[in-house]
Amino acid sequence: MSKIVEYEIIRSCLQYVVERMGTVLRRCAFSPNIRDRADLSCLVCDPEGRIVVQAEHIPVHLGSMHVGMFRFLKYIQEEGLEPEPGDVYVVNDPYIIGTHLNDVTVLKPVFYNGKLVAWLVNKAHHVDIGGAYPGGLCIHARTLFEEGLVIPPTKLIARGCLRKDILNMLLNNVRMPMYTYGDLHAQISACNIGEQELCKLCEKYGVETVFQCFNYIIEHTEALTRARVRELSGAGRGEDYVELNDKLVKICVELRFSKAEIHVDFSGTDPQLDCPLNAAFGVTTASVTFVLKSILFQDIEINHGFYNVVKIEAPEGTVVNPRRPAPVGLGNVETSQRIVDAVLEALSQIMPDKVPAQSGGTMTNVILAGPGWVFYETIGCGAGACPYMDGEDAVHVYMTNTLNTPIEVIERVIPVQFIEYSIRRGSGGSGRYRGGNGIVRCFKILDRAWLSVVMDRVKLRPRGRAGGEDGLPGQVQIIKRNGTVTLSGKTTVELEPGDIVRIETPGGGGFGRP
Repeated sequence: MSKIVEYEIIRSCLQYVVERMGTVLRRCAFSPNIRDRADLSCLVCDPEGRIVVQAEHIPVHLGSMHVGMFRFLKYIQEEGLEPEPGDVYVVNDPYIIGTHLNDVTVLKPVFYNGKLVAWLVNKAHHVDIGGAYPGGLCIHARTLFEEGLVIPPTKLIARGCLRKDILNMLLNNVRMPMYTYGDLHAQISACNIGEQELCKLCEKYGVETVFQCFNYIIEHTEALTRARVRELSGAGRGEDYVELNDKLVKICVELRFSKAEIHVDFSGTDPQLDCPLNAAFGVTTASVTFVLKSILFQDIEINHGFYNVVKIEAPEGTVVNPRRPAPVGLGNVETSQRIVDAVLEALSQIMPDKVPAQSGGTMTNVILAGPGWVFYETIGCGAGACPYMDGEDAVHVYMTNTLNTPIEVIERVIPVQFIEYSIRRGSGGSGRYRGGNGIVRCFKILDRAWLSVVMDRVKLRPRGRAGGEDGLPGQVQIIKRNGTVTLSGKTTVELEPGDIVRIETPGGGGFGRP
């Protein structure tokens, strides 16, 4: 058997490892957000923290780990937390691991015959992580510490022994400890399964061959990426805006191809905010990765080799690379979407026949909470039309790759009753190819509750391209006995029994003249 054939077999086995980790994590999780919506991601890194293989999970999770792994390894080295066999680490600090506090990352070093072989990593969105506001995602937070419990890289399991003091500390700082307990153990189980499979590979092929395969995978991706970039030339500049009450927050990016590299520069972006719409640098990296992968490198795996070609500059102190302790919870879910649109706009100036119209471009985050319970979900919208086809109706777009929460599950776990769950007909922009339609989600509150909604594209409509019309903006209404109240896109309200919440998500823009 040739070495290349052997490496390709191992590569496919590694892909199986991360996919199986994701299956185990989802099946073992307690919370609907992870169990039903699949808000999780898994990957394998080499001992130096270089991404080798990742599953097809959440773009904002996976793309942030290139930044997160190196910062994580630097931290544990400086703090004397070197890995030993049987260890499992937990971390959620976004200024280290790269997204927001709700995304709790579990990492396991894999040893074979006493030698560190790899890092197995998974990241999952926990429905509550403590802090001043249920669910953590609230526009009113002014510092990172109001958003929830900040966990630096910590050994949750040391040499095979669960540290109950650390676990109890986590459980005593969240509103739904049962979910946190179950979801953390699901993440640990996923790593344990991955370790078993990885050790089988080492036993069958030998550790040195596995290491050589890691290098082969990374070098192969870099070679393919550089070859593709050499075929491209030019530069483009894009802008987009995050909605913050009556203010628009500018994201500015310049994209340039030169010397077999891609340069992405966010100079000109607005300064960081005193609200959670800041995007940690890992999120900015993930957004750029998503665009380039989707448009230019659809058939190329993303790993460390890709990042050797892509150079990202984001001035510190801006909304795309804030300084600690600026809050970042909503930057992960909404500002990430605007970064995507800005990069797509820049890319459209270089290759206008490849870039679709704007999608609904919001995750439409909904947090409901009451005594003893917290619920979180995101709602899909309309995808932008492509140069060759209509946009999809009612899908999660851009930086999220999650599912909808079945209404049967929601009605079982929290006091609400659904009235309508449908496609928002006519919300997609017309054109030669029509933009996708958004979603209508309407439910009645059965008990006193606290509602937080975070939605973008309420004022600025998703733009069509090449003469296509814009999609309709989103809308949130509270229907009370004495009338209807239309909310802003980012708000928090208290609800009474009988109140009806109606959410209409944006449609995508059309492509080409109708």
